[in-house]
Amino acid sequence: MDGSELIRFDQVTKRFGSNTVLDNLDFSVSSGKHVTLIGPSGSGKTTILRLLMTLIKPDEGTIKVDGDYLTHEDRGGTLVPAGEKHTREVRKKIGMVFQQFNLFPNMRVLRNITEAPVHVLGLGKDEAETRARELLDLVGLGDKCDAYPTQLSGGQQQRVAIARALAMRPQVMLLDEVTSALDPELVAGVLDVLRDIAHTTDITMLCVTHEMNFARDISDDVLMFDAGRVIESGPPEKIFTEPEHERTREFLSAVL
Repeated sequence: MDGSELIRFDQVTKRFGSNTVLDNLDFSVSSGKHVTLIGPSGSGKTTILRLLMTLIKPDEGTIKVDGDYLTHEDRGGTLVPAGEKHTREVRKKIGMVFQQFNLFPNMRVLRNITEAPVHVLGLGKDEAETRARELLDLVGLGDKCDAYPTQLSGGQQQRVAIARALAMRPQVMLLDEVTSALDPELVAGVLDVLRDIAHTTDITMLCVTHEMNFARDISDDVLMFDAGRVIESGPPEKIFTEPEHERTREFLSAVL
């Protein structure tokens, strides 16, 4: 955790039709930090994660990951749209856990976790499987290597998805409302796993959540979004107990 800048959004604008979801957004995340994005639905939080995964592209502005442009390349001093090979290389630094678990239903748990490290990172099968077993132990599912996703609860499937993201050894982990599709009694187990990862590894986290106690526990910084802009940011104790912006106070009083 060296504190250097790992993610940089520079004047990023994203529109869907006539709706501007991100409006000239500037923000950065330092290496090793855990940053949580909060705010009302439609304020642009998930759009940030989708941009980082290159599921969508910005209409204006640039995004850098670990010093490299994500959707642009520098060719002879001119920024041009990046080729697929360049984008794929930069995106390897990013792992994402989605609301829906997105596991391959026809593959056992172990293969769900080893598939990408073998085919994308070029790891040998034995090394990938050793790493996968360690990660399944980390998320409390060491005995589920041979199960199929349909044999697991939603909470267990989400923990496999977390292990799968970590198997790619990303520098930054994106978490998009990872408990929103779970039954309430399964939420705590998934959040406990993420707390352990936050407290025991140096991985950078960028998290979108409505679980405010979880955000308070794991975050170094909390960013409040409204209408595609960051309207307030700071450490969790400040944002949750002494917010300065009226919109932040309104939002927190509604969700806490």
